[in-house]
Amino acid sequence: MAQDWEIKPRGQHCSRCSAPFTDGQTYYSALYFDTAGYSRSDYCETCWLGGASAGAAPYSLWRGTYQAPEPPPEEPLKKETAENLLRRLIEEENGKRSAVIYVLAAMLERKKILVERDVQMTDNGILVRVYEHRRTGESFVITDPRLSLDKLQPVQEEVILLLGGKEAPPVSGAGPDSATSRNAADADNP
Repeated sequence: MAQDWEIKPRGQHCSRCSAPFTDGQTYYSALYFDTAGYSRSDYCETCWLGGASAGAAPYSLWRGTYQAPEPPPEEPLKKETAENLLRRLIEEENGKRSAVIYVLAAMLERKKILVERDVQMTDNGILVRVYEHRRTGESFVITDPRLSLDKLQPVQEEVILLLGGKEAPPVSGAGPDSATSRNAADADNP
């Protein structure tokens, strides 16, 4: 035997005056039945006692005390986007995170958020890449640490930890003096 079950949630405001219910306020709920099925209306005490149901008699009626819904629990670990993390690390100006900054920039380049506009070699042999944000037009000047494949894995793990909202231990030995090409950052997708 098939039955039609339908959940009719309590309203958050009075069906007559549209005033929002407040925590601890008395309300009246009326369930009506007509050819379209059941409909529910919730009223503040003032509207109900003032004749809110002057029409058809309700199929069911009850009085209750409104309890405001609790706010959703805050997410324990706020996850960062690669772009937000990149911006935060650049603002911190932590030289020990240069490899992480570079990998994040490479990720955003692959996602077509950043576009490489220029590559320069400084007088002291440091490779600098200039990226432009496609949407905002902002420029990002990123030092290329020239990561070798054997140095890439720990940096990728640090990026994953940071994107997951956890603080990663500082990376050592992945500075601008390590040698290999830019393609090392493209070898795996962190």
